[in-house]
Amino acid sequence: MKRMAAIALMLSLGFLSVVPAGAQAPAPPPAYGMPISLEQAKKIMAGAEAEAKKNNWPVVIVILDSGGQLVMLQRLDNAQWGSVEIAKEKARSAVALRRPTKALQDLVAQGGANLRLLTLGYSVLEGGIPIVADGKIVGAVGVSGVTSPQDAQIAQAGIDSLK
Repeated sequence: MKRMAAIALMLSLGFLSVVPAGAQAPAPPPAYGMPISLEQAKKIMAGAEAEAKKNNWPVVIVILDSGGQLVMLQRLDNAQWGSVEIAKEKARSAVALRRPTKALQDLVAQGGANLRLLTLGYSVLEGGIPIVADGKIVGAVGVSGVTSPQDAQIAQAGIDSLK
């Protein structure tokens, strides 16, 4: 059953596809690159923290490397402690599946067969975003503590500060 659910996930995310003759297949997600450096992670963390503080949002921010290993974790004052694991899972899902977790959230929102995604052990909540440098995934940011779109706003602000 898990294997069938995994195949459904891969089909829905574009890892596997059935493309009619003459149609163009969707572009694959970026390849993995070298792990994010500590200096890069610090810049991203500073940008994400600044966005959260500007809006007075108590969140947890997690940065993982391209292998899914923890590089940095920051829990802002008054952030709920349950957000630690949620932020980790958002980042882990984004780096493992090489796409923002919003893609999963959108699929689940469509219902039907996509609800099987809930059984695979990945976060289906917006707020996890891969970090791409030089066209390769070097890590991911996960944020939790406010609404999912606000979490994603913080994560994206952090990533944008790397540029």
